[in-house]
Amino acid sequence: MMKLEPFKIRTEEQGSEYVMYLEGELDLAAVPQLQCALEHVLKRKDIALVLNLRNLTYIDSTGIGVIVSILKTRDGLRAPFYVQEIPAKVKRLFDLTGISGYIKEGAGA
Repeated sequence: MMKLEPFKIRTEEQGSEYVMYLEGELDLAAVPQLQCALEHVLKRKDIALVLNLRNLTYIDSTGIGVIVSILKTRDGLRAPFYVQEIPAKVKRLFDLTGISGYIKEGAGA
């Protein structure tokens, strides 16, 4: 049996950006961990929230739902939100689900 990548989050505050590096599989089991990590930063308007997906190996519909939820919350607050280094297979899912058009890629600062 294949060993699944455990989901990990590493965070870094860099000046006007709060970067969350997501690693492994963002699925139903990992969503509570991500929501918990987002709690203290999601509604901060003074800082750009950046998700770096370089080491994300998998995302399911629940994970995509969380990203949509972040988009809506940040948009409502008029707070910057960016996604960096989206792996090709994750990008394809974003394209298929239609959220690619709403995601700003790159860095805020």
